[in-house]
Amino acid sequence: MEHSIRIDTLDDIDRGAREFLSRTDGHRLLAFYGAMGAGKTTFTVALCKALGVADNVCSPTFTIVNEYATGEGEPIYHFDFYRIRNNAEALDIGIEDYFYGRSLCIMEWPENIESLLPEDTLRVHIDVDAEGCRTISWED
Repeated sequence: MEHSIRIDTLDDIDRGAREFLSRTDGHRLLAFYGAMGAGKTTFTVALCKALGVADNVCSPTFTIVNEYATGEGEPIYHFDFYRIRNNAEALDIGIEDYFYGRSLCIMEWPENIESLLPEDTLRVHIDVDAEGCRTISWED
């Protein structure tokens, strides 16, 4: 089934994040696809806020992975695979331990490690229209 959420402005992103979390409850591997500047990190910040993360959420472009804690103390792993050049680099950071653990994993630029993504990964697309409105879409 196809799903989508429209976010008209950045003022509406928190509502969109809460709606996304309620509609995707039970998925713990979230792979976000979108062009540079589509809002993958911005949406991740909103998701983490909705989950009660008190830490500063930022793109792990150079560190590859950031760890946060939800309001209940559960770990969230935020990945940015933009700088990953091959699967071996992802495997070297222990990606399989994260993917086959129990924690929420939010991924940016997952297309760089597509063949390593587990089958149950929820593939989410962020598209921006000419007016700057974003559509978050996925299929499950």
